[in-house]
Amino acid sequence: MDLELVGSHLNAQVTEAARVLKSGGLVAYPTESFYGLAADISNEAAILRLFQVKRREAGKPVLLLIPAIKSLKWYAAHVSKTAERLMDQFWPGGLTLIFEARKDVSTLLTAGTGKIGIRLSSHPVATALAQATGSAITGTSANISGEAPCNTSYGVASALGNDVDRILDGGETPGQKPSTVLDMTTRPPTVLREGLISQEALSPYC
Repeated sequence: MDLELVGSHLNAQVTEAARVLKSGGLVAYPTESFYGLAADISNEAAILRLFQVKRREAGKPVLLLIPAIKSLKWYAAHVSKTAERLMDQFWPGGLTLIFEARKDVSTLLTAGTGKIGIRLSSHPVATALAQATGSAITGTSANISGEAPCNTSYGVASALGNDVDRILDGGETPGQKPSTVLDMTTRPPTVLREGLISQEALSPYC
């Protein structure tokens, strides 16, 4: 495991982290809430390893962080006008939207629900990592399932140790709340978890 200090050498560090992902490794990275844990979403062995490292039960879906809004079409089967309004207002940021997943999205990520949670992060390191990887990355928290999420690289190292291949150290993250999760497959959309974006703030756009 390597601790990478994100600063003037950000591009080189993110590029190397993307290489680690493409080789089947796991990378921890900062977001606007807590540290996330990335795996290559096209590599089912890497996704299974992520579940093992987090001690996460099979059957729980894993959200994705996308490199840009234009890449949403690779993962979401349908994007409504309501979803577009929400994205215009809250992306990049702390709002995860749940869409009907395209059929080529791994069932390990959807947990067999046919749905996938997707977000465009406002943290430059998270988005840079997805862009360098050339696809969405997993956005699950970098911690043992059921334990408190981590808002420092040292917290990640303490929680997951050598099970993480690379940690991009972006300093301490805000760590107050996770992203808000809004299910766009229901009418009206259903708030599954209220976090960084309040239900009140969402109401005018739903």
